Amino acid sequence: MPVAVASRSFSRNPVLRQELLARYPGSRFNDGGDVLSGDALVQFLRGHDKAITGLDVLDEALFRAVPEVRLVSKYGVGLDMIDLEAAKRHGVSVRWTPGVNRQAVAELAICFMIALCRSVVPLAHELAAGGWRHPGGRQLSSSTVGVVGCGHVGQQVARLCRAFGATVLAHDVRAYDDFYRAASVTPVTLDALLQESDIVTIHVPLDASTRGLIDARAIALMKPDALLINTARGGIVDEPALKAALVERRLAGAACDVFAVEPPVDHELLLLPNFIGTPHIGGGTREAVLAMGRAAIEGLSNP
Repeated sequence: MPVAVASRSFSRNPVLRQELLARYPGSRFNDGGDVLSGDALVQFLRGHDKAITGLDVLDEALFRAVPEVRLVSKYGVGLDMIDLEAAKRHGVSVRWTPGVNRQAVAELAICFMIALCRSVVPLAHELAAGGWRHPGGRQLSSSTVGVVGCGHVGQQVARLCRAFGATVLAHDVRAYDDFYRAASVTPVTLDALLQESDIVTIHVPLDASTRGLIDARAIALMKPDALLINTARGGIVDEPALKAALVERRLAGAACDVFAVEPPVDHELLLLPNFIGTPHIGGGTREAVLAMGRAAIEGLSNP
Protein backbone atom coordinates (compact mmCIF):
# COMPACT_ATOMS: atom_id res chain seq x y z
CA MET A 1 0.00 0.00 0.00
CA PRO A 2 1.30 3.53 -0.74
CA VAL A 3 2.40 5.91 2.02
CA ALA A 4 0.37 8.87 3.29
CA VAL A 5 2.62 11.90 3.84
CA ALA A 6 0.84 14.33 6.17
CA SER A 7 3.90 16.54 6.72
CA ARG A 8 3.62 19.78 4.75
CA SER A 9 7.37 20.39 4.63
CA PHE A 10 8.11 16.92 3.28
CA SER A 11 5.29 17.24 0.75
CA ARG A 12 6.63 20.55 -0.56
CA ASN A 13 10.11 19.17 -1.23
CA PRO A 14 10.50 17.84 -4.80
CA VAL A 15 13.61 15.81 -3.97
CA LEU A 16 11.93 14.00 -1.09
CA ARG A 17 8.78 13.40 -3.12
CA GLN A 18 10.81 11.82 -5.93
CA GLU A 19 12.83 9.65 -3.55
CA LEU A 20 9.72 8.43 -1.74
CA LEU A 21 7.80 7.70 -4.95
CA ALA A 22 10.74 5.71 -6.28
CA ARG A 23 10.31 3.32 -3.34
CA TYR A 24 6.57 3.68 -2.69
CA PRO A 25 4.76 4.50 -5.97
CA GLY A 26 1.34 6.08 -5.61
CA SER A 27 2.06 7.69 -2.23
CA ARG A 28 -0.24 10.52 -1.19
CA PHE A 29 1.05 13.98 -0.23
CA ASN A 30 -0.45 16.82 1.78
CA ASP A 31 -0.53 19.53 -0.88
CA GLY A 32 -3.17 21.63 0.84
CA GLY A 33 -0.67 23.60 2.91
CA ASP A 34 -2.39 23.08 6.28
CA VAL A 35 -1.45 21.01 9.31
CA LEU A 36 -4.03 18.24 9.23
CA SER A 37 -6.04 17.47 12.35
CA GLY A 38 -9.18 15.68 13.49
CA ASP A 39 -11.42 14.30 10.76
CA ALA A 40 -9.29 15.84 7.99
CA LEU A 41 -6.29 13.84 9.19
CA VAL A 42 -8.40 10.70 9.54
CA GLN A 43 -9.64 11.02 5.97
CA PHE A 44 -6.13 11.70 4.69
CA LEU A 45 -4.65 8.61 6.37
CA ARG A 46 -7.55 6.29 5.57
CA GLY A 47 -6.56 3.36 3.37
CA HIS A 48 -2.85 3.55 4.19
CA ASP A 49 -0.84 1.31 6.47
CA LYS A 50 2.21 3.60 6.62
CA ALA A 51 2.41 7.34 7.22
CA ILE A 52 4.98 10.12 7.49
CA THR A 53 3.86 12.83 9.92
CA GLY A 54 5.35 16.08 11.18
CA LEU A 55 3.40 18.50 13.38
CA ASP A 56 0.19 16.47 13.07
CA VAL A 57 -1.40 15.31 16.34
CA LEU A 58 -1.75 11.54 16.55
CA ASP A 59 -3.84 10.56 19.57
CA GLU A 60 -6.10 7.80 20.83
CA ALA A 61 -9.03 8.95 18.70
CA LEU A 62 -6.91 9.03 15.55
CA PHE A 63 -5.48 5.54 16.03
CA ARG A 64 -8.95 4.19 16.80
CA ALA A 65 -10.42 5.82 13.68
CA VAL A 66 -7.72 4.54 11.31
CA PRO A 67 -6.84 1.03 12.48
CA GLU A 68 -5.21 0.22 9.15
CA VAL A 69 -2.26 2.49 9.99
CA ARG A 70 0.43 0.17 11.37
CA LEU A 71 3.57 2.31 11.10
CA VAL A 72 4.25 6.03 11.56
CA SER A 73 7.62 7.46 10.59
CA LYS A 74 8.27 10.86 12.16
CA TYR A 75 9.53 13.72 10.01
CA GLY A 76 11.57 15.71 12.53
CA VAL A 77 12.71 14.90 16.04
CA GLY A 78 9.96 15.95 18.46
CA LEU A 79 7.56 13.24 19.61
CA ASP A 80 5.27 15.48 21.67
CA MET A 81 2.64 15.41 18.91
CA ILE A 82 2.28 11.62 19.13
CA ASP A 83 0.58 9.77 21.99
CA LEU A 84 3.11 6.97 22.22
CA GLU A 85 1.08 4.97 24.74
CA ALA A 86 -1.97 5.11 22.48
CA ALA A 87 0.17 4.02 19.54
CA LYS A 88 1.43 1.07 21.56
CA ARG A 89 -2.09 0.08 22.60
CA HIS A 90 -3.17 0.02 18.96
CA GLY A 91 -0.10 -1.85 17.79
CA VAL A 92 1.29 1.06 15.78
CA SER A 93 5.06 1.20 15.37
CA VAL A 94 6.48 4.74 15.68
CA ARG A 95 9.86 5.32 14.05
CA TRP A 96 12.04 8.39 14.51
CA THR A 97 15.69 9.40 14.21
CA PRO A 98 16.99 11.61 17.05
CA GLY A 99 19.34 14.50 16.38
CA VAL A 100 18.90 14.56 12.62
CA ASN A 101 18.38 18.36 12.57
CA ARG A 102 20.76 19.26 15.41
CA GLN A 103 23.14 21.42 13.36
CA ALA A 104 20.34 23.57 11.94
CA VAL A 105 18.71 24.18 15.34
CA ALA A 106 22.05 24.76 17.05
CA GLU A 107 23.05 27.37 14.46
CA LEU A 108 19.76 29.23 14.96
CA ALA A 109 20.37 29.26 18.73
CA ILE A 110 23.81 30.79 18.14
CA CYS A 111 22.23 33.30 15.73
CA PHE A 112 19.81 34.36 18.46
CA MET A 113 22.62 34.71 21.00
CA ILE A 114 24.65 37.04 18.82
CA ALA A 115 21.62 39.01 17.63
CA LEU A 116 20.50 39.64 21.21
CA CYS A 117 24.00 40.38 22.50
CA ARG A 118 24.45 43.06 19.83
CA SER A 119 20.82 44.33 19.63
CA VAL A 120 20.90 43.57 15.90
CA VAL A 121 17.14 43.56 15.26
CA PRO A 122 16.11 46.80 17.04
CA LEU A 123 19.16 48.66 15.72
CA ALA A 124 18.37 47.56 12.16
CA HIS A 125 14.84 48.88 12.58
CA GLU A 126 16.12 52.15 14.07
CA LEU A 127 18.60 52.62 11.23
CA ALA A 128 15.86 52.08 8.64
CA ALA A 129 13.84 54.77 10.42
CA GLY A 130 16.74 57.26 10.33
CA GLY A 131 18.39 56.49 13.65
CA TRP A 132 22.09 56.09 14.33
CA ARG A 133 22.64 54.70 17.84
CA HIS A 134 25.62 52.81 19.27
CA PRO A 135 24.54 50.99 22.46
CA GLY A 136 27.60 48.73 22.65
CA GLY A 137 26.56 45.22 23.56
CA ARG A 138 28.45 42.16 24.69
CA GLN A 139 30.43 39.35 23.13
CA LEU A 140 29.39 35.73 23.12
CA SER A 141 33.05 34.85 23.69
CA SER A 142 33.05 36.43 27.15
CA SER A 143 29.61 35.12 28.19
CA THR A 144 28.59 32.22 30.38
CA VAL A 145 26.06 30.14 28.47
CA GLY A 146 23.72 27.77 30.31
CA VAL A 147 22.48 24.86 28.19
CA VAL A 148 19.28 23.32 29.57
CA GLY A 149 19.05 19.87 28.02
CA CYS A 150 22.26 18.30 26.74
CA GLY A 151 21.02 15.81 24.17
CA HIS A 152 21.89 15.99 20.48
CA VAL A 153 21.04 19.67 19.94
CA GLY A 154 22.20 20.84 23.35
CA GLN A 155 25.59 19.20 22.91
CA GLN A 156 26.06 20.81 19.51
CA VAL A 157 25.12 24.22 20.94
CA ALA A 158 27.65 23.68 23.72
CA ARG A 159 30.39 22.80 21.20
CA LEU A 160 29.69 25.90 19.13
CA CYS A 161 29.66 28.14 22.21
CA ARG A 162 32.97 26.67 23.36
CA ALA A 163 34.39 27.34 19.89
CA PHE A 164 33.55 31.03 20.41
CA GLY A 165 35.35 30.91 23.75
CA ALA A 166 32.29 31.07 25.99
CA THR A 167 32.08 29.36 29.37
CA VAL A 168 29.40 26.67 29.17
CA LEU A 169 27.27 25.27 31.98
CA ALA A 170 24.82 22.43 31.41
CA HIS A 171 21.87 20.80 33.14
CA ASP A 172 20.18 17.56 32.19
CA VAL A 173 18.34 14.80 34.02
CA ARG A 174 20.71 12.37 32.29
CA ALA A 175 24.44 12.12 32.91
CA TYR A 176 26.66 13.03 29.97
CA ASP A 177 29.94 12.92 31.85
CA ASP A 178 32.09 11.85 28.89
CA PHE A 179 30.76 14.72 26.80
CA TYR A 180 31.19 17.24 29.62
CA ARG A 181 34.83 16.27 30.04
CA ALA A 182 35.59 16.23 26.32
CA ALA A 183 33.91 19.59 25.65
CA SER A 184 34.99 21.35 28.87
CA VAL A 185 31.39 21.83 29.95
CA THR A 186 30.44 22.12 33.63
CA PRO A 187 27.29 20.28 34.79
CA VAL A 188 25.27 22.13 37.44
CA THR A 189 21.80 22.15 38.95
CA LEU A 190 19.07 23.99 37.08
CA ASP A 191 18.86 26.73 39.71
CA ALA A 192 22.63 27.27 39.63
CA LEU A 193 22.56 27.44 35.84
CA LEU A 194 19.79 30.05 35.87
CA GLN A 195 21.56 32.13 38.47
CA GLU A 196 25.03 32.05 36.92
CA SER A 197 24.39 32.23 33.18
CA ASP A 198 24.45 35.33 30.99
CA ILE A 199 22.57 33.38 28.32
CA VAL A 200 20.18 30.48 28.97
CA THR A 201 19.27 28.31 25.98
CA ILE A 202 16.57 25.60 26.10
CA HIS A 203 17.03 22.20 24.44
CA VAL A 204 14.77 19.73 26.26
CA PRO A 205 11.82 17.80 24.81
CA LEU A 206 8.30 18.83 25.76
CA ASP A 207 6.68 16.36 28.15
CA ALA A 208 4.95 16.39 31.52
CA SER A 209 8.24 17.02 33.33
CA THR A 210 9.29 20.01 31.20
CA ARG A 211 5.99 21.78 30.51
CA GLY A 212 6.29 25.18 32.20
CA LEU A 213 9.85 24.39 33.30
CA ILE A 214 10.95 27.98 32.75
CA ASP A 215 8.22 29.70 34.74
CA ALA A 216 8.07 32.93 36.73
CA ARG A 217 10.13 31.42 39.56
CA ALA A 218 12.83 30.22 37.17
CA ILE A 219 12.97 33.55 35.33
CA ALA A 220 13.27 35.39 38.66
CA LEU A 221 16.48 33.45 39.35
CA MET A 222 18.12 34.82 36.21
CA LYS A 223 20.29 37.92 36.11
CA PRO A 224 18.47 41.13 35.08
CA ASP A 225 20.88 41.48 32.15
CA ALA A 226 20.56 37.83 31.09
CA LEU A 227 19.11 36.50 27.83
CA LEU A 228 16.72 33.56 27.34
CA ILE A 229 16.49 31.50 24.14
CA ASN A 230 14.01 28.75 23.28
CA THR A 231 14.45 26.74 20.09
CA ALA A 232 13.05 23.52 21.60
CA ARG A 233 9.27 23.48 22.03
CA GLY A 234 6.59 25.98 22.98
CA GLY A 235 5.11 25.26 26.39
CA ILE A 236 8.48 24.81 28.08
CA VAL A 237 8.70 28.57 28.68
CA ASP A 238 5.82 30.36 30.44
CA GLU A 239 5.20 33.06 27.83
CA PRO A 240 3.14 35.44 30.04
CA ALA A 241 5.86 35.28 32.71
CA LEU A 242 8.50 35.90 30.05
CA LYS A 243 6.61 38.91 28.67
CA ALA A 244 6.21 40.42 32.13
CA ALA A 245 9.93 40.04 32.84
CA LEU A 246 10.86 41.66 29.52
CA VAL A 247 8.42 44.55 29.96
CA GLU A 248 9.61 45.21 33.50
CA ARG A 249 13.26 44.86 32.44
CA ARG A 250 13.84 42.03 34.90
CA LEU A 251 15.29 40.20 31.90
CA ALA A 252 17.33 41.91 29.19
CA GLY A 253 16.10 39.97 26.19
CA ALA A 254 14.69 36.76 24.80
CA ALA A 255 14.28 34.92 21.51
CA CYS A 256 11.82 32.14 20.68
CA ASP A 257 11.46 30.03 17.57
CA VAL A 258 8.65 28.02 19.17
CA PHE A 259 5.44 28.97 20.97
CA ALA A 260 2.74 27.33 23.07
CA VAL A 261 0.24 28.16 20.30
CA GLU A 262 1.52 28.32 16.74
CA PRO A 263 1.15 30.78 15.11
CA PRO A 264 1.48 32.76 18.37
CA VAL A 265 -1.43 34.92 19.45
CA ASP A 266 0.33 37.27 21.90
CA HIS A 267 1.32 40.09 19.56
CA GLU A 268 2.37 42.29 22.47
CA LEU A 269 5.19 39.84 23.17
CA LEU A 270 6.19 39.69 19.51
CA LEU A 271 6.42 43.50 19.28
CA LEU A 272 8.62 44.02 22.33
CA PRO A 273 11.93 45.63 21.32
CA ASN A 274 13.91 43.16 23.45
CA PHE A 275 12.25 40.07 21.95
CA ILE A 276 12.96 38.16 18.73
CA GLY A 277 10.38 35.70 17.43
CA THR A 278 10.65 33.42 14.41
CA PRO A 279 8.04 31.01 12.95
CA HIS A 280 9.46 27.62 14.02
CA ILE A 281 12.26 27.65 11.46
CA GLY A 282 14.92 25.85 13.52
CA GLY A 283 14.92 22.62 11.54
CA GLY A 284 13.90 24.21 8.26
CA THR A 285 17.22 24.57 6.45
CA ARG A 286 17.60 22.84 3.09
CA GLU A 287 20.13 20.47 4.57
CA ALA A 288 17.99 19.60 7.60
CA VAL A 289 14.82 19.10 5.53
CA LEU A 290 16.58 16.55 3.34
CA ALA A 291 18.15 14.82 6.34
CA MET A 292 14.83 14.61 8.20
CA GLY A 293 12.95 13.50 5.11
CA ARG A 294 15.42 10.78 4.22
CA ALA A 295 15.42 9.55 7.81
CA ALA A 296 11.61 9.38 7.66
CA ILE A 297 11.77 7.38 4.40
CA GLU A 298 14.22 4.94 5.96
CA GLY A 299 11.92 4.62 8.96
CA LEU A 300 9.21 3.19 6.71
CA SER A 301 11.23 0.03 6.08
CA ASN A 302 10.44 -3.08 8.04
CA PRO A 303 13.01 -3.92 10.75
